[in-house]
Amino acid sequence: MLKRVILLLSLGVLCLSYVFGQQITRFAVVDLSKVYTAISRDSKAVKEFEEKSAKIQAEIDKFTKEIQTLKSKHAEAVLANNETEALRLESQIARRSEYLKVYYQTKTTELEEQRSKLMQSDAFVNQVYDEIRYIAESEGYTMVLNMKNNPNIIWYSPMIDITEKLIQNLKTRTRR
Repeated sequence: MLKRVILLLSLGVLCLSYVFGQQITRFAVVDLSKVYTAISRDSKAVKEFEEKSAKIQAEIDKFTKEIQTLKSKHAEAVLANNETEALRLESQIARRSEYLKVYYQTKTTELEEQRSKLMQSDAFVNQVYDEIRYIAESEGYTMVLNMKNNPNIIWYSPMIDITEKLIQNLKTRTRR
């Protein structure tokens, strides 16, 4: 009887050690673009990017207003039965609209490339990845995924989103 009890206890301890020895995989998600926006808002490169973006938007607004003015003049020419003026204005509107379209596409591409370069700067990336590593190791996460660049993430619980914690940790470190 005593041998059976010892055997059962030994078997139980062996099973428990196996169960507790297995590591449970824990995932976390982070929104790196949100982190970037929150942390680097005050950096010189970001300010230059925002200034360039504002300048481009002002130009787009100027062109749009100019096209609207031409459209108003075109409508007046049509109402006045001035076909020559209406055709001239129509041609001008088409040229300006095409120019605006090309300008918008070109400047949007430039801004996206500049934003991508800013997000990939070595100092920023290293600081963020070091902090992600620290949070993951201290909280037992075995994998952290960027939720904006991962089309395979269909759903996640807000409980595993470490974005705000990462932002707070990075802000605390930059104050030191």
